[in-house]
Amino acid sequence: MGNKINDPIARLMGLRYKSHPWHGLEVGDNAPEVITAFIEMVPTDTVKYELDKVSGYIKIDRPQKYSTVIPALYGFVPQSFCGESVAKYCMQQSGRTDILGDGDPLDICVLTEKSIAHGDIIVNVHPIGGFRMLDGNEADDKIIAVLRHDATYSGYNDIDELPKAIVNRLKHYFLTYKDMPDSDSTKKKRVEIIGTYGRDEAYEIIKRSLEDYKCHFESLEEILRHV
Repeated sequence: MGNKINDPIARLMGLRYKSHPWHGLEVGDNAPEVITAFIEMVPTDTVKYELDKVSGYIKIDRPQKYSTVIPALYGFVPQSFCGESVAKYCMQQSGRTDILGDGDPLDICVLTEKSIAHGDIIVNVHPIGGFRMLDGNEADDKIIAVLRHDATYSGYNDIDELPKAIVNRLKHYFLTYKDMPDSDSTKKKRVEIIGTYGRDEAYEIIKRSLEDYKCHFESLEEILRHV
């Protein structure tokens, strides 16, 4: 979707109604180098929050029963969708032939030195890489980004420049946050990280997710043209 900030009708609607975080926010004119991210969760959250896709409000998914804590701001890229093109790229890079898109917006983790008190906010970020993650046979990429102008992290331009401890902490979270202490350790894990990629691949995945969104929500685009 194009930027509607100069459309008088869109501006008026924005004054009267809250934009849907997935469909109503703009990813930004400089995507994929600089993008807007919508944040659902922050490291101090003891409850897992996520977007209610229909209403656009943040809902409680479940209490965090165990000690796993998200180590970064966590949310998604507006007007993105992990569909056919994202899945095709994952298969090209992994050699797998059975991967599907997970049908969700593209997930993103944002690194910052600041303590952000709550989610349900938008931030401007620089993507620097990501994890090629699978949940079963579905592509579930996690883009890693840094908060724009952050005093500590904004100097990092690629995931390879980050301290290994930060990367490993993020990996550990995503590989364990669904685990239960009494689960059968002999069973094959559903969640796998099959690769780590740098900034250029993150750009490619973001672009593909934006194209997947346009294809999947083509009828929504048509409706909005006539608002």
